[in-house]
Amino acid sequence: MSARLVGLDVGTSSLKGLVLSEEGRVLAQASRDYPVATPRPGWAEQDPELWWEAAQAVLAELDAPRADAIGLAGQMHGLVALDAGGRSLRPAILWNDARTGAQCAEIERRVGVERLVALTGNRALAGFTAPKLLWMAEHEPDLHARIASILLPKDYVRLRLTGEHASDVADLSGTLLLDVAARDWSAELLDALSIPREWLPRVLESAEVSGVAFTGGSDSLAGGSARHDRSGGVPVAAGAGDQAAGAVGVGALGSGGPLSLVLGTSGVVFGGEDAYRFDPDGRVHAFCHALPGTWHTMGVVLSAGGALAWLQQALGDASIEALLQEAAAVAPGADGVLFAPYLAGERTPHPDPDVRGGFVGLSLQHGRGQLVRAVLEGVAFALRESLLLVDPQRTRTVARVSGGGARSPLWLEIVAAVLDLPLELCAVTEAAAQGAALLGGVAAGLFPDVHTAARATVRLERTVTPRRDWVETYGPLAARYAELYPALHPLAGSRERGSLTRPG
Repeated sequence: MSARLVGLDVGTSSLKGLVLSEEGRVLAQASRDYPVATPRPGWAEQDPELWWEAAQAVLAELDAPRADAIGLAGQMHGLVALDAGGRSLRPAILWNDARTGAQCAEIERRVGVERLVALTGNRALAGFTAPKLLWMAEHEPDLHARIASILLPKDYVRLRLTGEHASDVADLSGTLLLDVAARDWSAELLDALSIPREWLPRVLESAEVSGVAFTGGSDSLAGGSARHDRSGGVPVAAGAGDQAAGAVGVGALGSGGPLSLVLGTSGVVFGGEDAYRFDPDGRVHAFCHALPGTWHTMGVVLSAGGALAWLQQALGDASIEALLQEAAAVAPGADGVLFAPYLAGERTPHPDPDVRGGFVGLSLQHGRGQLVRAVLEGVAFALRESLLLVDPQRTRTVARVSGGGARSPLWLEIVAAVLDLPLELCAVTEAAAQGAALLGGVAAGLFPDVHTAARATVRLERTVTPRRDWVETYGPLAARYAELYPALHPLAGSRERGSLTRPG
């Protein structure tokens, strides 16, 4: 009988799960939605209990007690602050929460920007975990004083499932507390930010066993969180943050492999690396990857599919399908309209929460077809800027694409032409859940390593090849797009472009 590998992806708006066979066949899928609370403008919070309730329902639907292994993936950076009894002290502060600008500046003042980037591979950004702890200390001192432990979102589900306080190096890289090169907590950063080491979970590699579920029959699905006996039950892999897990799910692993390209609410260009390298200006992320001894660089466009969803809502009277059909009738270049997708600030190459988006070149002749086409192209131009940092020498020959935007043939053709890069689509669309399942399979000993697991299971369905006439059109437009940023945030000015470097 084929193995049953369960992968869970604790997302921002839903928890998705699947059962994967050793051969890469999806045997079952399930999901549950939940809301995001926005108690103030710029804030984003979630009750961690929503994740656990969704996990219980999905695990039950997937018959998880019969699984051979479970792997976890999830949204990164969120702060789950727990008291001594393991109860959440407040709603989790999510990755897309923007309240911590002052705390980010304070972290860079205490540590120094150059030292911070060298240690963590990143600037202090509002979405990361450490600034949220400083915000709690300043604005909620009574709750902060009661903190006994902190976790990331998927790791709260692990705690309820196995009783273990543990996490993985890929997800922890986004806390701004990990020495990313050393793949362990940074004593220097903890001291600088006055964060006790005992608050933090055990650090594991992604395919290590973090604990065991279902040792007490159905007790863990009923909400028990006591420490489980490891003598039986279903092994639970440490897992990874959603982007690293998704890269495993599409087989984007080392320096010589394909890129991972995600067209979701945000857009991501992700490249596996065989050595730790970082951008000294912090314009692109550098994190641990889900394989021991590997890292990844990653550019993030905060509004990708989110920009298209915003435009649909703003127009108000058409489906996404209808809007895409109108955009397909418009020639490349959107009849002179350019769009900068900085609707929620930006990360790559501009770590700037204050920049805002805009249309440029509008005239009376333009209609919504041109607006939609400009949005699709603007996101593609933003992804190109990330690509030039993640792969500055353009040595990667293909990108494997996932996310909801990958369902649009038009958008895929635009992105392929703007990046001048073939795009491969995989058979499994839930890449993060598949990657989590594969990490579970390695943890359970069903695969010897992550490379073998990916080779055995990743199935390619088709390739989108760049259209040469579109490539020629988009080249000059990409240069014009790059000039939009200073105009949309004049105070930021222009930034000198550097190159990724290898320390030492």
